[in-house]
Amino acid sequence: MAIEHANQSSSIVDVLEKILDKGVVIAGDITVGIADVELLTIKIRLIVASVDKAKEIGMDWWEHDPYLTSKAAGNNTKALEEENRKLTERLEALEKNMSGSRLESTELNY
Repeated sequence: MAIEHANQSSSIVDVLEKILDKGVVIAGDITVGIADVELLTIKIRLIVASVDKAKEIGMDWWEHDPYLTSKAAGNNTKALEEENRKLTERLEALEKNMSGSRLESTELNY
């Protein structure tokens, strides 16, 4: 009996190794509807592969997700700071322009 168990676990490990090496894609759609009227569609796509295989086929999103890596968070922070600085400058210029316009219209009224 112990020999059979060892063979089964060995074959499971072999199957898992092959799946991770080659990769497996599972796709499915869930549709919710009433009286032939589609209300909701959920598309599910799942890939099971090793990290090396995923990178080989061009999937490396986890390297750029700020929630999963500190490198991406650092790059994202710099971009957000730059965008914030530019928006602040634009806002200040608009406020200055608007206050100048109000001053001119006040002078014309008197």
